[in-house]
Amino acid sequence: MRVLYFSDTFLPKTDGVAVSIKNFSELLSLRGHEFTICAPRYGEDDFERMGDQIHVIRFRSGFLPSYPDIKVVLPSPGKIKKVIEDFKPDLIHIHTPGLMGLYAVNAAERFGIPTIGTYHTLMAEQEMYVSFYRLFKMDKLFLKINKFKKKLNLDELDKLVKFDNFNIRKKIILKICNDIYNRCDVVISPSHLIKKQLVEYGIHRPITVVSNGMDLKRFTGKVKSFSGDEPKFLHVGRISYEKNCDVVINAFKEITKTYPKATLTIIGEGPAIDSLKRQAEHLEIAPSVHFTGFVPNAQLHEIYPKYDLFLTASTMETQGLVVLEAIACGLPAVGVDSFALPELIQNEKNGYIAPPFDVAMLAKLSIQLLSNPSTYKTFSKNSLDIASGHEMGRCVDEMESVYEKVIEAMKGKEKKSSLFDMLMDFM
Repeated sequence: MRVLYFSDTFLPKTDGVAVSIKNFSELLSLRGHEFTICAPRYGEDDFERMGDQIHVIRFRSGFLPSYPDIKVVLPSPGKIKKVIEDFKPDLIHIHTPGLMGLYAVNAAERFGIPTIGTYHTLMAEQEMYVSFYRLFKMDKLFLKINKFKKKLNLDELDKLVKFDNFNIRKKIILKICNDIYNRCDVVISPSHLIKKQLVEYGIHRPITVVSNGMDLKRFTGKVKSFSGDEPKFLHVGRISYEKNCDVVINAFKEITKTYPKATLTIIGEGPAIDSLKRQAEHLEIAPSVHFTGFVPNAQLHEIYPKYDLFLTASTMETQGLVVLEAIACGLPAVGVDSFALPELIQNEKNGYIAPPFDVAMLAKLSIQLLSNPSTYKTFSKNSLDIASGHEMGRCVDEMESVYEKVIEAMKGKEKKSSLFDMLMDFM
């Protein structure tokens, strides 16, 4: 098979989407399949090949003022047309509902190519990045103004964003995403809970569940025990506002009242780091909260086993690769009841689930877990068991099967003309 990937994010920028693309393309290429990956251009660390069977084509891009890590790929209809004519893909696989996803679905319809879309990211839950005050960087202005104050006005602004659960921006973004995915022949969800959510969102195309998977030969652990008074908490991931790391830090403040020697390590980088560091200072727990910055995924499997409990308050996970990595290394976890998290953090089995944004409950459940050595050990064992169901080889088998079935079912797919076609012809 020749598979053409389209994504608005990819290596060298590391996130869950990029890791998934890398894993599936590399492992499927070992089975003889060929891949071309269309992705944004980042800079000098860009590369054009991942082995003989995987070619990466970069597209000119700008960035979103409120989140420079998010690339906005500039229109290149002529280049996309040439990629398709040269590569002759059997299948197009869309990984993001941004501009690359839009270009991809338009091109797929123009050429009559079977199309799959994976719903990696709940874009409607990231609408804060197109809010007025973040687009114009007013959040940074508030940080500077409040540098010497104990209370951050920015926190109040963040609350307005977090608790405005379905405002007009979310509706617009949701419609854009639905329009793209409902033009795919099949939609892939990384988890069963997200599949249900997509139906509620209005996705009416066939949805199949394929986990992003985990290399359990690398992310592997043993049953852990804990009975001390110096617990080590860990949070890993993109340090962006929708991950709600501020909730984790507030909960950790409460935890230190029971465990004064506890530490919290936050691994990752992103636009929320400055405000989180300021928050730790105001809460007078800065010496116990360690920000490591970016750590390559190749090193993470050595880091997870050094900690006692994984803590997350994210309310927008479609699967949660870092959670999967953590439990694969034997860590119990405490998270929130939102989207896919309860599928990996199973309440009272390998951890606890608190209501979203409930700082007191997040802290209480963490303390409860750590204070019971027998429960802790059982939860650690169960984490390993839950992670075993996401073994990468099995997930690759499932993805390959989906590819084959869609290609076979969509033979002779009807071609559709649009304004996009005229642009490609002109170019």
